[in-house]
Amino acid sequence: MADNKSNAEAYWAANIRLIAGCLVVWALVSYGCAILLRPLLASIPIGGTDLGFWFAQQGSILTFIGIIFFYAWKMNRLDKQFGLEE
Repeated sequence: MADNKSNAEAYWAANIRLIAGCLVVWALVSYGCAILLRPLLASIPIGGTDLGFWFAQQGSILTFIGIIFFYAWKMNRLDKQFGLEE
């Protein structure tokens, strides 16, 4: 019984660590690149506009979609590691 509890705690700790990492990446791209670093990124042209504007419009959305796929892939590996695969 204690082994199952420690296994469950390790699983959820790994899950929370993964979620926190994904949220940090999302925040850095959404707020960091699009808002805080926009003046620095304004001099880099991409697709007819500056890189700061691109991150605010398309980059943050594409990064969010990438995070969704990364999270699903990583959770599948985590489930297999802890014997919880479907």
